[in-house]
Amino acid sequence: MSSFKEIVTKTVIGKAKKTIKDKVVVNPEQSPNTVLGCWVINHKFEGNSTNGEVKIDGSYDINVWYSYDNDHKTAVTTSTYNYTDSVNVPIKNNNVLNDKSEIIVKSLKQPTVNDVKINNNSFELVIDKELGIELVGEAKIKVTTEEDFDDYDEIIDESEIDKVIDEINPEYLD
Repeated sequence: MSSFKEIVTKTVIGKAKKTIKDKVVVNPEQSPNTVLGCWVINHKFEGNSTNGEVKIDGSYDINVWYSYDNDHKTAVTTSTYNYTDSVNVPIKNNNVLNDKSEIIVKSLKQPTVNDVKINNNSFELVIDKELGIELVGEAKIKVTTEEDFDDYDEIIDESEIDKVIDEINPEYLD
């Protein structure tokens, strides 16, 4: 006869990824002529739950190398960009996002500059990033158990085996 046992375990209850485009304006100290290069570093982020929705708070530093003074001098301007992104993560099997749920955020594609323009002595940048979100919560699984099942190996004394062998009639097949 079998019965059921419930096991409570941690499991992924929701998983999603989102590509996000940030439009950022950076104001340099001098009036720029040409963009020579730009890059994004120091990406930091953290996910949290607000009213059943996942919010990701993060920041990164933007560096723009540019020329000024009619392309005779160069400079690098640095700006920190803070962001908050909301992500609707579908939750599986009627689970619920609550305070006990763990939110894991990964950067699947680091922020990179996709486009940069000079407009009115400022830089207008389009920065792409891709974030992966996993929600971890508790789940119950049921497993079948057999109450009378014995999975032990039986150890037989070798003297018992010798007795059985001695009782075999060697002329049985003749």
